[in-house]
Amino acid sequence: MKTEYNNAMDMLTLLIVITLVAGAMMPVQAGINAQLAANTQGAIWAAFISFGVGTLVLGAYLLLTRQPFPTLNSLTTLPWWQWTGGILGAFFVAVAAFAAPKLGAAAFIGFLVAGQMLASLLLDNQGWLGYLQKEVNLYRLIGALMVIGGVVLIRRH
Repeated sequence: MKTEYNNAMDMLTLLIVITLVAGAMMPVQAGINAQLAANTQGAIWAAFISFGVGTLVLGAYLLLTRQPFPTLNSLTTLPWWQWTGGILGAFFVAVAAFAAPKLGAAAFIGFLVAGQMLASLLLDNQGWLGYLQKEVNLYRLIGALMVIGGVVLIRRH
């Protein structure tokens, strides 16, 4: 029993660290894509180039690790909305390339996190997209409002 608990805690710790690193990369990615936009033909080209490079890297990883291909049947029976993740990613990268240099890294990420918190509360409350259903309560609402308050403080000159 103790070993299962330790393994679960080790996995949780690993997930938290990986998530923190991924979060730390968001302002770096936004800055890189903003510079790419400035040196190409704008935010849409920057997003296109960014996704192209990402696609090549993921393709190389799939080939090197010999990941099996999804079946045609599994792809053709997906609900329509499961195809929209790439659209949302492209929107994010284009907005980051355009807005981040104008807002600054801290404000951009602050607004981003505030938007994520509000959407996350709704997704959790409804249990949409496979998320564990968790009702919005006073503590969760206050936490989200504190994040939004933080953004307001960051934006003050």
